[in-house]
Amino acid sequence: MMGKVGYQPRNKGEICRELGIGSDGRSELRAELARLEREGEIVRGNKSRYRLRKDDGNALIGTLKTRMQGGGWFFPDQKDEANIASGIDLDRFRRIFIPARKLSVALDGDRVQVRIDRVGPPDRKSQGGRKGPESAMEDEASGWVEKIIERRSGVVIGTYMVSGKFRYVAPDDDEMPASVELVAETTASAGQKVAVELVDWARRDAAPQGRVVKVLGWPGDPGVDILSIIEAHGLRTEFPEAVLEEAKRVAVEIPEEELVRRDDWREKFVFTIDPADAKDFDDAILVRALEHGWELAVHIADVAHYVKPEGPLDKEAVARGNSTYLVGRVLPMLPPELSNGICSLRPHEDRLTGAAIMRFNQKGEMGKVRFVKAVINSKARLNYAEAQALLADAGLVKPDDVQAQAALAEGVENREAVGEALAVAWELAKVLRQRRFRNGALDLEMPEIRMVLDALGTPTGYQREEYNESHQLIEEFMLAANEAVAIAIRGAEKPGVYRIHEDPEADKLAEFAELAESHGFRPGDLTNRKNIQKLLDAAKGQASEFAIKLGLLKSLKRAVYADEPLGHYGLAKDDYCHFTSPIRRYADLIMHRALEPLLRNPPANLDRVPSKVHCHDIADHISTTERVSASAEDATHRLKLMQWLEAGSKLANPPEFVGVITDVRKIGLMVEASEIMQRGVVKREAFPPGDWRLDASRARYVSRDAELVMGEKIRMVVDHVDMERGFVDFRVVEGG
Repeated sequence: MMGKVGYQPRNKGEICRELGIGSDGRSELRAELARLEREGEIVRGNKSRYRLRKDDGNALIGTLKTRMQGGGWFFPDQKDEANIASGIDLDRFRRIFIPARKLSVALDGDRVQVRIDRVGPPDRKSQGGRKGPESAMEDEASGWVEKIIERRSGVVIGTYMVSGKFRYVAPDDDEMPASVELVAETTASAGQKVAVELVDWARRDAAPQGRVVKVLGWPGDPGVDILSIIEAHGLRTEFPEAVLEEAKRVAVEIPEEELVRRDDWREKFVFTIDPADAKDFDDAILVRALEHGWELAVHIADVAHYVKPEGPLDKEAVARGNSTYLVGRVLPMLPPELSNGICSLRPHEDRLTGAAIMRFNQKGEMGKVRFVKAVINSKARLNYAEAQALLADAGLVKPDDVQAQAALAEGVENREAVGEALAVAWELAKVLRQRRFRNGALDLEMPEIRMVLDALGTPTGYQREEYNESHQLIEEFMLAANEAVAIAIRGAEKPGVYRIHEDPEADKLAEFAELAESHGFRPGDLTNRKNIQKLLDAAKGQASEFAIKLGLLKSLKRAVYADEPLGHYGLAKDDYCHFTSPIRRYADLIMHRALEPLLRNPPANLDRVPSKVHCHDIADHISTTERVSASAEDATHRLKLMQWLEAGSKLANPPEFVGVITDVRKIGLMVEASEIMQRGVVKREAFPPGDWRLDASRARYVSRDAELVMGEKIRMVVDHVDMERGFVDFRVVEGG
């Protein structure tokens, strides 16, 4: 039937009627359709309508994301016309599994063409032994990489090797073949780290060919390790000459006519709160108490005034998409003349801003909103620790360390005025935060671990920054401004770029529920996000808190950019965008330009805003650059943490950690050093002395007079670090 000329895709009921199958034969038909779909003979498309798979109908274009454990996930472009015409349900199959043997020569981040060859229940073995009943898991598609459309960077990092007359590069990535044959001469010396551009690679089991495009230096030399990560991710380290020239031409002095046409906030007590090591200050705030609520002014650096569409600065900014914050090094979206200079809202200097000024009632409901171009002169530059100290000094929050916070508060410039301004601001922030969580938002914030480096880039320790009330205050105000702008631009039907976070898949939530149950929680129906927040609240302060939050994050989809406001699941907001950080995110710059016609005092010449179609392309592009930056940032953090742990393991008195036993297996204990948020394993040979045996039914190891049980805290030190794979083996401290 499906092979007839003119066949139109039909659902099960329509097929039954056309074939004259009664109710007694429908179960057999369903089974047969399921078999044909699993074997790739037929495809279930939109609205569950079936058709034959055609050789030209199941190829999709999208992006590949590889996994450490092998294989990868392919994310088809949702709005690609060819993808839509394929008939494959792109909403149902937003990601497609690619087994390791079917990756061809694709690398992480590449744009590829994939053909689907299987639809059915997840293949647990190939995907890492996923748990859960078959019925709880939705069908998934898998396929194979047919063609490389575009390399993310096409660059491989490795060591230049010389063996007789044979010269080659041994890649650092163990997923690559053992050597890359060089097709051109290089100035590198044997043993140096190099970046190799691939020029030909036919099969994964065959040696690629390439040429050295950059000599990075000797392993162990300062900065070579971070530079290797930068090159592997294809990140830009230098600005083109035309960009630097345009940046130099930007006027440092603000013309009088520009000051006159703007709202003048220079005498008002506007101030900033940022990390202690920040140099680019995007946002400044001021909250004013009203008779029945508050007025919140969020001033954002007016990057749009200095960076004009299609100029060299703009083209470079969109190419980078965002700033990248590596450990010990920043790759800014804009040159320092702007990012750290005229656009940065530094204290006691006149700065141009785009401002969202919002009214809230006592319930935290947003009322009147106006948008203006303004000029400010920030009266104080606070870091988060100082802001927290002032809140504690005023008795508004509980101090973590009374003496330390009192000393910090004493050293703040304009202490009394800043303290008063913060007190009013916290009143509003607290109301907004409570309202947001009542509406179903999720509290997913975790402490930040920052590695501390010496002058040579060697890690010497870490700083743990808790997500406390000072962070929450700024977060609530930025969320409010972002939401207000998104609502305004959507309401005006202007093109824009929105921040979206789609609802999680049911099977992912089912897996997360199992994880929560293994830690002793009763999560309930997690398709109701209020139950998710109840679970997060129950885990707060518990030994398993980090594991629960990490498990939830893994079950959720990644937030991305889109040309339509499709809502934000984690924030429980229907309209949301990024507006508050145009120094470091191109999406925000787009929204500043889109907002210009809605300003109370728009400029005489409005900036051109991309069309809706162009906004879609930009959204896809900057979603990718964000993923690449996040991957590089994570890689540098993981590298420096591993280096510090490895060095510490060799000390006579290695650093001790409190570990939580998160699982009990035959190999030993799966543990988590919560202080540094690092997972690892304690193998059986690293247990304290004793006659240990596994009691799997009770998730524990027992000895004559002791036990090691899931959920228990133990004292441990690092035993071994696998630098290549990022694995850490711990050892239990005797008596710990």
